[in-house]
Amino acid sequence: MSIILAIFLIGFLGYMIGGIKVWSIELGTAGVLLVALIFGHYGIVVPDIVREMGLVFFVTSVGFVAGPNFFRNFKQNAASYVLIGILMIISSAASCALIIKLSGISPALAGGLLTGALTSTPGLAAAVEAAGENGYLASIGYGIAYPFGVVSVVLFVQLIPKILKADMDKEREVLVMAANNKTKLTLDNLYSFDSAGFFAICLAAVLGFLLGKITVPLPGGSKFSLGNSGGPLIIGLILGHFGHIGKINISVKKPVLETLRELGLMLFLIGAGTKAGQGFVEVLMQYGLMLFVYGAIMAIIPMIVGYYLAEKMLKLSLLNNLGAITGGMTSTPALGALIEAAKTDDVASSYAATYPVALVAVVLSSQFLIILFG
Repeated sequence: MSIILAIFLIGFLGYMIGGIKVWSIELGTAGVLLVALIFGHYGIVVPDIVREMGLVFFVTSVGFVAGPNFFRNFKQNAASYVLIGILMIISSAASCALIIKLSGISPALAGGLLTGALTSTPGLAAAVEAAGENGYLASIGYGIAYPFGVVSVVLFVQLIPKILKADMDKEREVLVMAANNKTKLTLDNLYSFDSAGFFAICLAAVLGFLLGKITVPLPGGSKFSLGNSGGPLIIGLILGHFGHIGKINISVKKPVLETLRELGLMLFLIGAGTKAGQGFVEVLMQYGLMLFVYGAIMAIIPMIVGYYLAEKMLKLSLLNNLGAITGGMTSTPALGALIEAAKTDDVASSYAATYPVALVAVVLSSQFLIILFG
């Protein structure tokens, strides 16, 4: 089967399955991930560039849309986002440590489960490095926990508003309340290189790649970087906030951003799913279904901790709460599901504020656990 045919076939079947509603809940774009896992299991290999292109399209477009309100939101709730990101990862790491002690599974395998449950590729890289010759076990654990890590957060951000019977119109108003005070950008006196805004998208991607390549040394000899997800996201937020550089227009039309966002998420899930699906069933047969349960525990506990902390102690609004949880779980697909459920890209502000903190915490936690119990 050709790669092009496989991509569109996975997308077609994934959206069809994702659109099926059960008790008013649907998988949405996560249906693409499930179909991609099946295709990957049967040997369909999609080049990594498909996943990376999708990731860049998605996070860059989200950054542009959320940019105008991001800095206001972050200024108001910065300490809350940092606390949520750190405590969510600590709670997941603590459950991982307990599982290692009680079950006796390999620390490398458990570290992989942790990074998979939190859908963190940088965390996996750190775990593989810390595990040394047992690094392959970390990759196995990641592949087992990753699908549940994605689907669980996608369902969580859809279920919570329904369980609470939240008035989503009112929640959206709370989220963008201060946006009316922002001076609107006029394009009359600005020069535009193209009408759609692809110049700005490409500029954000280039600058984002450069930012993502910057590495910061961490304890234990590892390094941290924002990578191809965090870099373009941050640059997109900045360019989206200002809308122009001098007399040059760097704004992007919303329909263009919405199209790139959905296309990017689809491509990302196809690439990630086919890769994770390779050998998925064989690994489960070899190590047992309890590995799946362990991964589920590491994914569910931080979401509960993050929600309780944001709701009961920090008093964040519902959409800021859920956005911070998707950032704390470093889950790009969950952000896509939340945007669709909330019908506003402004939820990406709290995602972007929490994401970098959580990313660093995952990298450090995965290494620490493997070194501690190894």
